[in-house]
Amino acid sequence: MSRIGKLPIEVPAGVKFTVSDTNLVTVKGPLGELSQQVDPDITFSLEDGILTVIRPTDEKRHRAMHGLYRSLINNMVVGVSKGYEVKLELVGVGYRAENDGQILDLVLGYSHHTYLQLPAEVQVEAKSDKRSNPIVTLKSCDKQLIGHIAAKIRSFRKPEPYKGKGVKFVGEVIRRKAGKSAGAK
Repeated sequence: MSRIGKLPIEVPAGVKFTVSDTNLVTVKGPLGELSQQVDPDITFSLEDGILTVIRPTDEKRHRAMHGLYRSLINNMVVGVSKGYEVKLELVGVGYRAENDGQILDLVLGYSHHTYLQLPAEVQVEAKSDKRSNPIVTLKSCDKQLIGHIAAKIRSFRKPEPYKGKGVKFVGEVIRRKAGKSAGAK
């Protein structure tokens, strides 16, 4: 049996869980509303604030979907109740970040500014203090969307292994390489 799939999901007070006829799971909470299409074979049981994902057989396909949908639904419940936050750090001389509404303006050492239009579901905050690297904070109730946006921002200038310059997640450890060494002839 799937170890992930058989774990129960605690649905906190204020979060509403519904399944439509077309197997569209909708989770509403104080931070927003999320929907996910689910395979028709997977069923759900909600009793006393505990949600259980049930699969019909031990077929390989059903076992695979059991853990997948349990994780997706759990991420939705956590997202609409607590939310998700991702912090990115810009490491490099002259690297800056500013936001004007939903447009993120990044200066990453190129000859031009890099602009990114963010969806309405994601809140962005760019913070620059003296003597510290700029920090871009992303907040959303959708874990999949916020991870995709963070990966897109990181892809503009990935951290390089020699000086560590680039866009990295706060707390991420970059494996550093030794520079050129003066070898004997």
